Amino acid sequence: MRVAPPLTGDERETLRAFLDYHRATLAMKCEGLGDEDLRRLSMPPSTLTLLGLVRHMAEVERTWFRRVIDGEDVPLVWSADGDYQVAYDASASTRSEAFTAWEAEVEHSRRIEREAPSLDVTGHNARWGADVSLRLVMLHLIHEYARHNGHADLLREGIDGTVGA
Repeated sequence: MRVAPPLTGDERETLRAFLDYHRATLAMKCEGLGDEDLRRLSMPPSTLTLLGLVRHMAEVERTWFRRVIDGEDVPLVWSADGDYQVAYDASASTRSEAFTAWEAEVEHSRRIEREAPSLDVTGHNARWGADVSLRLVMLHLIHEYARHNGHADLLREGIDGTVGA
């Protein structure tokens, strides 16, 4: 269920609520669709699909919360070689596989965020070669979801005409 973020609240509560709102939006865009529709390509030459977006966001959650903030030495979900693009190829994937992985990563992310004493907790982003705060990670994920939820809007409309926030 998608809950609107609060109109007032402290910084952490607001960031958490906006992130959960965008997570719920991605799930909502996929609601009621079977594997075939979720794997439907957007338009040539793009290979973007709703299922590919779900898989990609599982990688994003895993990377930013588990690998960066928590310092876990875990591989990507779909690529042992660290190739983030592999997640977009959902041609052989299923709703069950993608959503199980994504939901598990979201729960890890929520746990890591809840257990962090403050938004100033830092982790190291090896790709950027810099330390980043939990605050930045949460803002980055809100940005990432918002951008991809725009893609999801267009993909869903192309599948069955469903539009809306």
